Amino acid sequence: MASQEKVLSVRDLRKLYGHTMAVDGISFDVGRHEIVGLLGPNGAGKTTAINMILGVLAANSGTVHIEGHDIRTERSRVLGCTNFAAVYAPLPGNLTVWQNLRFFGLLYGVPNLPQRIDQLLAQFDIEKFRHTKFGLLSSGEATRVMLAKALLNSPHLLLLDEPTASLDPATARDIRGQIRKFAAADCGAVLWTSHNMYEVEEVCNRVLFLSRGKILLEGDPKRLPHEHGKATLEELFIAIAREPLSLGQS
Repeated sequence: MASQEKVLSVRDLRKLYGHTMAVDGISFDVGRHEIVGLLGPNGAGKTTAINMILGVLAANSGTVHIEGHDIRTERSRVLGCTNFAAVYAPLPGNLTVWQNLRFFGLLYGVPNLPQRIDQLLAQFDIEKFRHTKFGLLSSGEATRVMLAKALLNSPHLLLLDEPTASLDPATARDIRGQIRKFAAADCGAVLWTSHNMYEVEEVCNRVLFLSRGKILLEGDPKRLPHEHGKATLEELFIAIAREPLSLGQS
């Protein structure tokens, strides 16, 4: 069950590229032990929003607080309890799995780092790849390593951008299980983007649908389609992609 305690709080966040408003005043929270899906068609603003939450992109206006700390004024403190994984942001391919985990562990100042690395290698069943260069791994193996890296510092907020894209069903199921386990334990909260609506319905407590940089709909992924006259979450996704204005007024 998700806690009412907020790990992430986003208010009136905006990002303008020239004359194009990529993210247009979005506001939302992610509670402790909650997995929130950030959904929408390509170009809706999902990745831009995540990059602003990470502090990689500067917002034109609005605020991001993680565990009550402002990303603008307390960035080092905030990033110490945050981590991220995405298929388009692979780890250095010329380093081995162990070297990658050690490098990022040192960056995050992870205590008892050798033991933490061993724990994650076992947790994600990647011990046999300890001395394999990251660039030689399959997509499924690489995803496991990237998630191990993302959990190195025991983050309070985990940001995942299409974490199971291109994975076979068995590997994707295992990854979903690991993420659910993370959210259920300790201080975990997850913001997750995906185009796999089956996966979203299975994993997420709540979803936010973005369209043209704005949050159009929000709710329980199992109930939201029926509230808007659709049989499935996938049908709702397609309708938002094709007719966002009519959905926003329904």
